[in-house]
Amino acid sequence: QVQLIESGGGLVQAGGSLRLSCVASGRTFNNYVMGWFRQAPGKEREFVAAITWSGGNTYYADSVKGRFTISRDNAKNTVHLQMNSLKPEDTAVYYCATDSTIKIPLIWNHARYAYWGQGTQVTVSS
Repeated sequence: QVQLIESGGGLVQAGGSLRLSCVASGRTFNNYVMGWFRQAPGKEREFVAAITWSGGNTYYADSVKGRFTISRDNAKNTVHLQMNSLKPEDTAVYYCATDSTIKIPLIWNHARYAYWGQGTQVTVSS
């Protein structure tokens, strides 16, 4: 049974930083893709960033490129999302997700991910 547990959300002023973490358990994740998504009230869930567990290849939404960095710690089965220069429009619940069957062209598609964490709230005040 795959489990994903997020942490690190909170309230921050615009221009500030937060670091989200997602601890994964229940499998060997060598062939998995780990993704971060977010969902604001009244909006659809949207792709933020993803990383391949084995090769460490990274992918970002245009809206966060240059501000957010995704990384992984293989020894701790943990994926981090470092968020800098935060904006009020980054306010959302952030979810980590994973799956082993995702093709890279569809890495942005939340419907392709079978396993999800419970989410962590990020609020950026102006």
